[in-house]
Amino acid sequence: MVPSSVGEASRQKDPRRLVVELALRKARDVARRHPEALVLGADTIVVCRGRILGKPRHYQDSLSILRLLNGRWQDVYTGVAVVREGGLWARSRAVRSRVLARRLSEAQLRRLAGKHMDKAGAYAVQDQDDPFIERIVGDYGNVVGLPLEATRRLLSGAGLDLKPRRAFRPPRAG
Repeated sequence: MVPSSVGEASRQKDPRRLVVELALRKARDVARRHPEALVLGADTIVVCRGRILGKPRHYQDSLSILRLLNGRWQDVYTGVAVVREGGLWARSRAVRSRVLARRLSEAQLRRLAGKHMDKAGAYAVQDQDDPFIERIVGDYGNVVGLPLEATRRLLSGAGLDLKPRRAFRPPRAG
């Protein structure tokens, strides 16, 4: 894995366009440094009540994000980009999933805050100890951060021979 060195600031307000812009920006940055490589870039955001939420900046920001999401439906968008030839060839797409957060007490929110500072929305559905998410409608992989079917299609379109696999089914919430 080669991290990009680009910033994530943007004036784009449309969530689908924003995640695609950021995924392409990241992939092209790496592709310029590795022109022989096929590069995959991705970016995920959460949208709730019209607010675009990325990764929390600090504990208080994490707590504020969790309070906003608490007991509410939200949209999770992931942009995926595949780039080759140093960035001259690129394909991308955005995937959206709907997510319902459980209503947690203030004490529970405070315990959860700060735990997932590297995740858009300040939570990690894949973490078995994370009690925050009640329901997902759409691609589970998208909520984790990489929608596998969309990624497979993009890589296939870039010339990789990938056979479709059985769909991943996440464990049922108890």
